[in-house]
Amino acid sequence: MEQATFDDFMKLDIRVGTIVEARPFEKARKPAYQLLVDLGPELGRKRSSAQITQQYAPEELVGKQVLAVVNFPPRQIANFFSPSAGAGDLLPGRRGAHYPGQACGKRRPAGVK
Repeated sequence: MEQATFDDFMKLDIRVGTIVEARPFEKARKPAYQLLVDLGPELGRKRSSAQITQQYAPEELVGKQVLAVVNFPPRQIANFFSPSAGAGDLLPGRRGAHYPGQACGKRRPAGVK
């Protein structure tokens, strides 16, 4: 596996986001949710998807904060376009693997770097 450099890491734009909507992603090949993440006034709300149906019910996700990499290129998953905060781009607090939780230790305003 190729290792990333510190310079690679510094290129990432990582923001605090708050999940405002979560629903089952019916057309995904593997069980997943479609998420709407509020990334603050500068970036607004962005869509994402996450394969975390084993860990959370959709209603448990609403209000949780995540860290999102917002400068990855858009991806298409089935009929769903994720413009920036894709499932693999979420860097939340740990609960099993890489899922929403106390990503920031304490609540932060959406959009904060």
